[in-house]
Amino acid sequence: MESDELALKTLGERLARHRLNRNRTQAEVAREAGVARRTIYKAENGLVIDTQSLVRILRALDLLDRLEVLVPEARVSPMALAEARGHVRERASGYRKAKGADEPAPEWTWPDEER
Repeated sequence: MESDELALKTLGERLARHRLNRNRTQAEVAREAGVARRTIYKAENGLVIDTQSLVRILRALDLLDRLEVLVPEARVSPMALAEARGHVRERASGYRKAKGADEPAPEWTWPDEER
């Protein structure tokens, strides 16, 4: 797994390459994005910027639609949907396996089946 610093540096290099391929200056992108030119500089050099600024920069570079590739829409699995019986999961349960619970799980049956 790569470090946060390496990921930010890679992202910054890619943003800079897209900007240069469009023959635009940092000042032009900053003006269109509604951020300071220093924010563009920081993003392109792998420094931390806020997510709103990142979204604005992506929009100014016509890259905002690429977020679907970065973070695809999460789909609910059919099994989770059946277990929830129509309730969409909104948070993790926090359930953890008990210590020493190495025993096999009980045999699974459909909820409407009688044992």
